[in-house]
Amino acid sequence: MLVAAAVCPCPPLLVPEVAAGAAPELDTARAACADALGVLAAAHPDRLVVVGPAERSGQGLYPEGARGSFRGFGVDLEVRLGIDPGVGPGGGRPDSTAPERELPASLAVAAWLLRRTDWSHAPVEGLGVGEPLAAERCIQSGREIVARAERVALLVMGDASACRSLKAPGYLDERAAGFDARVAHALAAADVAALKALDAELAHELMASGRAPWQVLAGAAEGAGLSGALLYEDAPYGVGYLVAAWS
Repeated sequence: MLVAAAVCPCPPLLVPEVAAGAAPELDTARAACADALGVLAAAHPDRLVVVGPAERSGQGLYPEGARGSFRGFGVDLEVRLGIDPGVGPGGGRPDSTAPERELPASLAVAAWLLRRTDWSHAPVEGLGVGEPLAAERCIQSGREIVARAERVALLVMGDASACRSLKAPGYLDERAAGFDARVAHALAAADVAALKALDAELAHELMASGRAPWQVLAGAAEGAGLSGALLYEDAPYGVGYLVAAWS
């Protein structure tokens, strides 16, 4: 059963070392993410599943200890999912047998957030989902996730549209603000039906990487009776960033 969920954006710019001089611009978003993770901790889950968008090669499950890095963004920084890099479960070096397949960027950002908040409340695993994954499959995946443990929490990574300004990655699209507003309202209200109904084709056109992960959340939250709160909403670089907590 799903007992709590946190929804966070996944730009590598959330990591101050990547953002460099621009790091203070996302301080409020980082603080909101920390608050959302606090809601997960307060729910005392048996398992935390991190869900985020991934390219085809990054789709699938990632066990605790999977490595990620930000070298592709010019920063020599490594993270591990649920385990502090350099510290193993017993306080020593990480197990050298840890899986070698690298985390997709969204899950690497999640691993950084978890390390930043000293997550130690439950075992962690990751799931990378492909942007083209159909809504029905996303929803079914969410159902399968919560069936595996009595008390499951989700950390759901993903950005809203990337078309909110002329300098945005996808340029300005007049549909973007309305799409993001609908998602924000659904997250604030923990509206499972509204998330299920998101238009996958429109989300693709607007470069909204969070669509598939949000629909995984919708499947996981069926019948859970959770309430929602929107903790952050902005588009500082023409990309919609949303932070929400469900409990």
